[in-house]
Amino acid sequence: MPYMTRETCKADLARTVSVLPNLRYVDLPEGFYSDDASSNILKNELQSRCPDIRKLKYLAGAEGSFTALAQYRPWQNMETLELSGLSVEPSTLLYVLTSFPVLRQLKLVDLPWLDDQIFTSNPSIPPFPPINKLTLEIIPNVSAHGLVHYLSRPDTREALASLSLTNTGILPTTLHEVLARAPCLASLSISETVDRSFPLSPTPPLSSRSLRTLHYEILSTNTKFNALSPPSETYYNYLSTSLLSGTLPSLSSLYAFSPSLPSLLLLLPPPTAPFALKDGNGSYTGLRHPLKLYTKSTPELEWDLT
Repeated sequence: MPYMTRETCKADLARTVSVLPNLRYVDLPEGFYSDDASSNILKNELQSRCPDIRKLKYLAGAEGSFTALAQYRPWQNMETLELSGLSVEPSTLLYVLTSFPVLRQLKLVDLPWLDDQIFTSNPSIPPFPPINKLTLEIIPNVSAHGLVHYLSRPDTREALASLSLTNTGILPTTLHEVLARAPCLASLSISETVDRSFPLSPTPPLSSRSLRTLHYEILSTNTKFNALSPPSETYYNYLSTSLLSGTLPSLSSLYAFSPSLPSLLLLLPPPTAPFALKDGNGSYTGLRHPLKLYTKSTPELEWDLT
């Protein structure tokens, strides 16, 4: 729906949705998502006349209508939900999320109050529900420890197939802990800026039998360094070690902010070569299958298939 149409014809839009009881997806004016008074009639019509809505978002300012969802439960078939900038109690968030019995995709953005406690068990509060596709952006207080606890439940670890992390407390150095608890994860994206090199202490490689697509987008906070290479390159050294260790056997597509990554992967013998290095069990290490590698040096550029 054209932007000006949905922003200036709210009354017409309200009358339209009132006669569409089977409506599932609709473009709504921006004010709808933040409880702007000009969208109240439209919101009332959508809640009372359109019980099959499948996708919505709530932005800063919509705390009132969001909290009411736990009580009125207008959309029991909700599948995709985005929450950005909301300020609510953690218990309110859990009550609302569990009011959507078939919720599959959840995006949480700019919620600094959200921390690992959201994943802990409490007999008096509903648990964080199983999600198929979970996106966390600007959630600095959720760490790998919290997500690992979330994935300790059979229902959650079997449900999670896609995970996207941008500027969270789940760091590249602890990503291996999450992968170890996510046996059904097929797609993983991590985007972080770093100002120091990858730790020298031993770190297990990234390991997953199910992972097929990986976005590993690590950038340095500053491009001016006295050293030969920026700190982010040490994270790609760790990534290349993981790839060549053979612990990501199903990975078919990799996206990375490192033009040097292809060179790192080619320093060792080609896949399944007779002279490839061997591990302690006698099996060859290195890339064991074709891998589509997409690289670029800055976010503004297009991906380059190597």
